[in-house]
Amino acid sequence: MRIKTAFCLCLQPVRLSCNTTLLRCNQCGTDHNDAMSVKLRKLQRFNDAQRGASTLVLALFVVVVVVTSIVGILLGHKIGYQRGYYSTQSETERATLNSQQATKELEALRLSSKISANEAVTAKQELAISLANLDELRQNQQQLSIKNQQITQLNNLYADVLGKKGGMSLRILGAKIKPLPENAFEYGFDVATLGTNATAKSVDVMLVLLDEDNFVEVPIEPSRYSIKGIERIRGRFVMPSGFKPKQIKFTLKSGGQEVEQLYDWQLGDMVDNMPLSLMDVPEVDESPIEPEA
Repeated sequence: MRIKTAFCLCLQPVRLSCNTTLLRCNQCGTDHNDAMSVKLRKLQRFNDAQRGASTLVLALFVVVVVVTSIVGILLGHKIGYQRGYYSTQSETERATLNSQQATKELEALRLSSKISANEAVTAKQELAISLANLDELRQNQQQLSIKNQQITQLNNLYADVLGKKGGMSLRILGAKIKPLPENAFEYGFDVATLGTNATAKSVDVMLVLLDEDNFVEVPIEPSRYSIKGIERIRGRFVMPSGFKPKQIKFTLKSGGQEVEQLYDWQLGDMVDNMPLSLMDVPEVDESPIEPEA
């Protein structure tokens, strides 16, 4: 700011003496200096006030900047801490879940290993038992083979002896009828004969069901057998609807010899666990028929 100083001009309307003029000039100069001093003091006070206000504004600005920085730092620290906390917490949870999953998988692996070990032990035991059973079956089969050879040898001996004595006539050793599902029945006859010199005989077989007035011939396949010793005749048939037999007639013919045997029809005892269909019935029983006492 520029300050202009205006000098006081002394008017001289009247001519005065030198002393009077000098006195007045000195007085004017003194007044002028006092006014200037007052103005300078006022200007100095204004400048001081202005400098104080600028300093205060600057201080307030600095304070605001510092406070803003501190708030920003604190807010950033808080946000960073929260993010870091949540991230750490998430990683901790994931690590915990992964650890639990790994523990479960390890337990499952241990259990599976234990089961596999038990199964291996059981398999070894079963293998040992199977080998022992196989060896026992092999021994039994060998004994049966030897026994069969012995029986065959004995039968051949009997056949030779009987053959030299004219053979053996036709005879029925045993008979049976067994009920099956779907109104079917299974028959079985054990027949024995032997020709001269231990030769086989041709035998025709016929089976007939009889009631009081009628009869039904049961088809037998094959109807002719070549018998040398014992023959087991087995088969199945379906009873005609409405027919209730009273007797069974079994006839054998060989050359001029004929054997006929009548049996009373007897259903016998109830059969337990009978299959529902013929498809579920096992094969025909080939075991020998024990003669009735």
